[in-house]
Parts: sequence; C-alpha cells; structure tokens
Amino acid sequence: MHKVMLYALSTCIWCRRTRQFLDSNNVVYDFVYVDKLEGQEKREVMAVVRGWNPRESFPTLIVDDTTVIVGLDEARMREVLGL
Repeated sequence: MHKVMLYALSTCIWCRRTRQFLDSNNVVYDFVYVDKLEGQEKREVMAVVRGWNPRESFPTLIVDDTTVIVGLDEARMREVLGL
C-alpha cells in the first residue's frame, strides 16, 4: 500500500475528479483542502506544496514521499500506484 497525500482546493473540478479517481480505485489517501486553511497552518501547507510543485497549482498529489503528480493525470496515477 502506498502513502498518498493530496493537496487540493475545495472549488477545483480537477481536484474533485482526482479524488473521484482515487476513490473509484480504492486508493487510501489523505487530503487537505488548502483553501479551507488559514493563517500559519495555510502558510506551512503551502510551503510543503511549493517544495514539490513550485507553480503551486492544484491538485498536487504526493506518493510515498518520493513522487509528485501535478494536475489530473490518470495514466501517471495508474503507473505510480500500480493500478
């Protein structure tokens, strides 16, 4: 099983579709809606996102603390997650 973390925006259709893809493939994952955070917590999470994805775009998916997938890329998610 992979460690999967999704950084998303609650209003983003691509983020929603990424969650739907993960759910439909029974992938266990954690996620954060970055736009729902405030203050220091938001700054800290954005620093993490920026470290993986300097463009700070969403969705940003981190797999096993080694691989980043930016945007809705089902083929790449299948490859990295072994689906």
